[in-house]
Amino acid sequence: MKALNLVLSYARKYRFVLSVTIFAMLCLVAVQLAIPWTIKSLLSLFSGPAITPDTLGIIGRITLFVLGIYLARAGLEFLRSYYAHVAGWGVVADLRKHIYERMQRFSLRFFQDKQTGQLMSRVINDTDQFEDLIAHAIPDIFVSFVTLVGVCAVLAYINWQLALLALIPIPFIVILMRLYARYVRPAFRERQKELGNLNAILADNLSGIREIKAFTREDEENEKFGHQAERYRQLSLKAIGMMSAFQPVIAFFSSLGLVIVIYFGGHLAFNQSLSIPDLVAFVLYLDLLYQPVRTLSGSWEQIQRALAGADRVAELLEETPEPQQKQAAVSLNGKASGAIVFHKVCFEYKPGQPVLENINLEIPARKVIALVGPSGVGKSTLVSLIPRFYDPTDGTVTLDGKDIGDIDLQSLRKQMSVVLQDVFLFYGSIRENILFGRPDATEADLVAAARVANAHDFIMSMPEGYHTLIGERGLKLSGGQKQRISIARAVLRDAPVLILDEATSAVDTETELLIQQALERLIAGRTTIIIAHRLSTIRNADKIVVLDGKRIAETGNHDELMKKKGLYHKLYTIQNKLSESALLYQNEPDDHINVEII
Repeated sequence: MKALNLVLSYARKYRFVLSVTIFAMLCLVAVQLAIPWTIKSLLSLFSGPAITPDTLGIIGRITLFVLGIYLARAGLEFLRSYYAHVAGWGVVADLRKHIYERMQRFSLRFFQDKQTGQLMSRVINDTDQFEDLIAHAIPDIFVSFVTLVGVCAVLAYINWQLALLALIPIPFIVILMRLYARYVRPAFRERQKELGNLNAILADNLSGIREIKAFTREDEENEKFGHQAERYRQLSLKAIGMMSAFQPVIAFFSSLGLVIVIYFGGHLAFNQSLSIPDLVAFVLYLDLLYQPVRTLSGSWEQIQRALAGADRVAELLEETPEPQQKQAAVSLNGKASGAIVFHKVCFEYKPGQPVLENINLEIPARKVIALVGPSGVGKSTLVSLIPRFYDPTDGTVTLDGKDIGDIDLQSLRKQMSVVLQDVFLFYGSIRENILFGRPDATEADLVAAARVANAHDFIMSMPEGYHTLIGERGLKLSGGQKQRISIARAVLRDAPVLILDEATSAVDTETELLIQQALERLIAGRTTIIIAHRLSTIRNADKIVVLDGKRIAETGNHDELMKKKGLYHKLYTIQNKLSESALLYQNEPDDHINVEII
């Protein structure tokens, strides 16, 4: 019932359109009921004591009346079909927009164990079923119910005893429909789940096509996709098998009504208790009686399929958005100074498995702070708490003395720019990607940001300059070019707080120099938090924070930490030795390198 209420709640917006649809359907029922009665009237002309000269005129008028009925039916069917689809696709579009808007408010924690293809399937495939429900199933059920009531009334008027006999199969059909709903809905729900899995595999494989080719995994991935496609086929056939078995049984019980009427109606006509025109009309109306029953069997399948999709959508909408936005949250006016304080902050992704413990850290406004430490100690998690990608399990984070939990989320994030190691660029042009953080920027601001990021020259060397399409995730660009576009995007945003997560990794020395120059310009006048693995890049930071074992192990500038001979000294010394070895290796004569290059 919850799933059906979900769908109907979105249909309220289209009350007028649905009202037109209902009016057209009621008129259609009246038209359908009129046709057998007209035929009964025609037959009555020839069953009377004598045929008069006026009979041909009456036949002509009946013919014109029937023609008018069929013209009216055509127009009414158009109104019913078109407006039902207007409401159906309107509900689907509204629901998709609502799901997408709500998903954007979920924390990163929600997406960590979800497959993109599964979420896409819920937004697209599952909601697609609602159109059938609004445009076909519910109107068909409404028409069928009204038709059923109308036909029963007419049949009772013609001969109530025969009408009761004709209704004998109805209770059996109702029982069958309840049994069908009990078994077929879970089957359709399972089918929708496997369709989501199929979409997930396809999305992963298309995103990772380069890796699949590089590791020659085509055959294995083909087999994996084929196995999932076969699994979806089997579950589809299981659901369709139930449907295929159900509809013929419904048709059989519907036919029993005609069998009963032929037998008992024939006896009544033989005994002259029922006239031939009445018997013919009764048989015609009987077809109208069981036509809605047969329609209901098909609509019932659409309903169960739609409700199975609605169950999955409802599960998604029941997810609690995180972080929560307080009703009394305040907006920040203008730019923040950028002073950030962590006070006794703890964080855990899963209960009982802490990632950060008792973090106390002051980051003064417009200073450069570097976070270093071994992999997996929580550096990225720590900076993710600042824009509230996650909320602390315990403790507080403040910006300019205000608890960030009390600041409007949109207002808070507008104070920040992020440059990540794994740069994400959207499909489109270079211009669109740089403007992503500030769409209203002028062309002069755009070019200025690109110049600061050392990106303008390579952009202008592209075939269409700033309007060059870069492919999905910037596939047509090198790693350094993507990184500089990311920096240009951050420059253009012009936020007072800057977060750099290993922004110069995996690029060559020349490109790293260009990026470092761009970052130096970007950092000026901003509160900057740098996550760095190459310790040589953060020697000039105002403060270096060393994380180890879920806690802050030591803090200080480069010289202070080197004197302490602690973890930072150890990490820095190891990296220096590795750098010297690499430099020595580069300077070795070619004939000392025992590697054959083909």
